[in-house]
Amino acid sequence: MKADAHSQTIMSNKGKIPQVKPQPQPSKKLNIQVIGKQYRHQSFQKNSSHVIVDLSDRRAYVYQQKTVIASYPIGIGKKGWETPTGTFKIMHMQYNPAWKHPITGQVFPSGPRSPLGVRWIGFWTDGHSHIGFHGTPNNHVVGNPVSHGCLRMRNGDVASLYSKVHVGMRIEVIQ
Repeated sequence: MKADAHSQTIMSNKGKIPQVKPQPQPSKKLNIQVIGKQYRHQSFQKNSSHVIVDLSDRRAYVYQQKTVIASYPIGIGKKGWETPTGTFKIMHMQYNPAWKHPITGQVFPSGPRSPLGVRWIGFWTDGHSHIGFHGTPNNHVVGNPVSHGCLRMRNGDVASLYSKVHVGMRIEVIQ
């Protein structure tokens, strides 16, 4: 059973499904240059905090201004279900999300064994399907193209990321 975008409904602990309007974003490739422990890229904005997801190295980088303050391995979308590229904003965050399978209607309770793990950080939707960062009870899949578009993380890593981001924060997904 997959817990990824295109096949998921995220539920809060109260069973409400968030309503989010889709916000199409243009795709763009960033030019990242490593300079010691600092990174510089074309769309840098002074005093900004943001996350860059680099699909080519399967990692998410959290920036405080120009400095990477955290980096996490991620599982990405598999062939035919690629993670969308472009610039997005975090639309919703959930602590210990429950998940309702869209086909069977089965509800998986929140917690570390949930298909969504211990946190959900959503940044893309088409109004029906959702894509975001989430935990997984299956650590062996992290670092591989295994999802239906979502970015799977170890539960400890997604909890750490959750503490560093906020709704409205910029997420850039690059190839």
